[in-house]
Amino acid sequence: MVTPQTASPRNAPPAVGLRVTPVSAFADNYIWLIHAPNLPKWVVAVDPGDAKPVLKTLRDQQLQLGGIFITHHHADHVGGVLELLNHYDVPVFGPATETIPGHPQRLADGHKVTLIELGLEFDVLDIPGHTAGHIAYLGHGSLFCGDTLFSAGCGRLFEGTAEQMTASLARLSTPPEHTQVYCTHEYTISNLCFALTVEPDNQATRHYFQHAQALRSQGQPTLPSSLKTELQINPFMRLNQPSIKDAAAKHAEKALDSAVDVFTVLRTWKDHFTPSPAQMSAGQWITD
Repeated sequence: MVTPQTASPRNAPPAVGLRVTPVSAFADNYIWLIHAPNLPKWVVAVDPGDAKPVLKTLRDQQLQLGGIFITHHHADHVGGVLELLNHYDVPVFGPATETIPGHPQRLADGHKVTLIELGLEFDVLDIPGHTAGHIAYLGHGSLFCGDTLFSAGCGRLFEGTAEQMTASLARLSTPPEHTQVYCTHEYTISNLCFALTVEPDNQATRHYFQHAQALRSQGQPTLPSSLKTELQINPFMRLNQPSIKDAAAKHAEKALDSAVDVFTVLRTWKDHFTPSPAQMSAGQWITD
């Protein structure tokens, strides 16, 4: 069993940079396996909604589970926890205010998760909006953000408010730009179709769309993204940009006075947006 510990001066500092393996689940989920810098055959599973593909990957790659990180309580993120605990006696970490299976260690903003034996340490961020108690794990140049931030998009508001989500996305814009963004759904192509509807002249988004299409055509994940990329192409991370504000105001047919107002229009617009087959196949987006 890996025991969480408090770091001390005698312990080596956690390594920077991670090896992370994606495990596909359901239609479009990714369960991330974080390889321990100190013990590369040990991994921590992030949001294991289904135990079966995780157990298969552990078996096939001869890996040992050392812990479980949960970002929020939705079933496709926690559904495999108890089955994994039937096979591995490991600590579970999750948001303090949400019901998570497996008797997790409850985390809130400002907490740290430190697994000394594995060489892992993460800061915990409160990022409500998608759910009321959603958290993220930030460390080693990586951000595990669940369903709050997606590549080129963000999560729906199931429990939180527009004010909360706007603040959460603003907070996620503050780590270093090289930070790798590990969200938990393969929504990138659809999100990029919306981003280009909002901001059709954004060349960074057009180029990223081509890159994402190439990856998907080869059966590869579009993730992780990077924070630098998201700040260039994600309309929900660019609420103060004139092009985004103007597009949202035009769609709403009224002036918008704040970032929360812009977010609210964009999120409602996206909730009712369905990309056409032509958009999904890239044709109209990659021609000038």
